[in-house]
Amino acid sequence: MGAFTFLYKSDPARGRLWAEVFRRRAPHIDFRIWPDIGDASQVRFLAAWEPPDDLAKRFPDLQVLFSSGAGVDQFDFASLPPALPVVRMVEPGIVRGMVEYVTHAVLGLHRDMPQYRRQQQEACWKPLPVRTAAERRVGVLGLGSLGQAVLAQLVALGFDCAGWSRSRHQVQGVQCHAGADELPAFLARSDILVCLLPLTDSTRGFLDARLFSQLPEGASLVHVGRGPQLVDADLLAALESGRMGDAVLDVTDPEPLPPEHAFWRHPRIQLTPHIASMTQPLSAAEAVLDNLERFEAGEPMQGLVDRARGY
Repeated sequence: MGAFTFLYKSDPARGRLWAEVFRRRAPHIDFRIWPDIGDASQVRFLAAWEPPDDLAKRFPDLQVLFSSGAGVDQFDFASLPPALPVVRMVEPGIVRGMVEYVTHAVLGLHRDMPQYRRQQQEACWKPLPVRTAAERRVGVLGLGSLGQAVLAQLVALGFDCAGWSRSRHQVQGVQCHAGADELPAFLARSDILVCLLPLTDSTRGFLDARLFSQLPEGASLVHVGRGPQLVDADLLAALESGRMGDAVLDVTDPEPLPPEHAFWRHPRIQLTPHIASMTQPLSAAEAVLDNLERFEAGEPMQGLVDRARGY
């Protein structure tokens, strides 16, 4: 491949760290940070969270669009050139961060930390029965790279783990369920439910009253997927009725929530501002360069999106 430009359109401070990695590993690539695009006809690759409009006209020789984050639901696929490959970010920093966050949340729920926080506010010294990890059933919705990494850690801690996805998977030490027919059985055995599903038309509003009703009484939720997957009113009703125990939410719709939203002050909701896992700039740039090498060699790129599925 001759001289070409790799254009970065996301956080400029992170872009400067990407530039250092590109200079070190691939000095032959003309790496530019938006809005410094140089010669538009030379732009072959674009990394962006929100790509510019009219990609086909603006960059006629664009060959790959990389998401600068783990998700691609922010892209309007209908506006992208139909044959343009889209690649989501797959890098170790995202995986490690998610494993840390979910493990922390699951352990906190398992050891009744939300209830102890409530008791502390009431000056109530009341030990609760301690269950072993093997007695606690954890279910993970979504068996992609993040879901499998989270499950590996939870299995190592001794939890009774199951996973669910639309397509069939096999994960060591995990009871795997697939498809709509097997969802009820998966939910019925999930004392702690972790949502790591991608946002698609079929997962929008997925976490609703009907789903909550199929969980064991008092089950808890760790939601680290996408905000629009949760029906807020249904979760609030399930918490108030006792159908659900506690919820740890890292994603909401919208983000940030308005100050008057009930989630802010609900005693059974722990809320964090979409920080479960974040792309680490240096390892992200390394991952993209690895994918460029695969692309130039005609090999499959990691994180290549199946447009029909949306992830």
